[in-house]
Amino acid sequence: MLFGKPATIPTKAEALPGRDEAMPLAEPHFLWGRDLRSPVPEGMEEAMFGMGCFWGVERIFWNTDGVWLTMVGYAGGPTPNPTYREVCTGMTGHNEVVRVIYDPAKVSYDDLLRIFWENHDPTQGMRQGNDRGTQYRSGIYTYTDAQQEAAEASRDAYAERLSAAGYGTITTEIMDAPPFYYAEDYHQQYLEKNPGGYCGIGGTGVTCPIGLNA
Repeated sequence: MLFGKPATIPTKAEALPGRDEAMPLAEPHFLWGRDLRSPVPEGMEEAMFGMGCFWGVERIFWNTDGVWLTMVGYAGGPTPNPTYREVCTGMTGHNEVVRVIYDPAKVSYDDLLRIFWENHDPTQGMRQGNDRGTQYRSGIYTYTDAQQEAAEASRDAYAERLSAAGYGTITTEIMDAPPFYYAEDYHQQYLEKNPGGYCGIGGTGVTCPIGLNA
């Protein structure tokens, strides 16, 4: 147990039942005015990451040139269409994630991977800093075979640098993208709506070699 929360992802039989209805979203993207349910435009691609509290993670990616849309939600657990309150119990198995739609002509998937690795500590298991629970685990959720291969290669390259810096084993889960369930409106672009809000994001200070000539 982690401060009263499960330390492992519950099975479907153990998890909360959830619901058939998707989370209603009344608001567009707070910065860009785009519909959060927009399909991926032709020529663009999507990516999904878990790096701890999704408020700060989303801000990192909306500030990245070439990113067209960001949204926060829940993924990786058996409960369909969970609420934030349910996710926080640890009994849905979901991770807090950010889904990104980006223009690969302006920012590559390797660039996104480097941002992912350098802005959190991927060796902490079911936590990120003081945020503890399965919803804060490190995760890369891939949409193509090429993304899967790139994610695994980046993990192996970064593991060497982390080890040299005295860090432990990377615990990041890398898997095919599971269903993405939108978080409630008030979580979307939270730190733009609440500039003084909580942001628990912090990296290790170790540079990731992916996408660099080093």
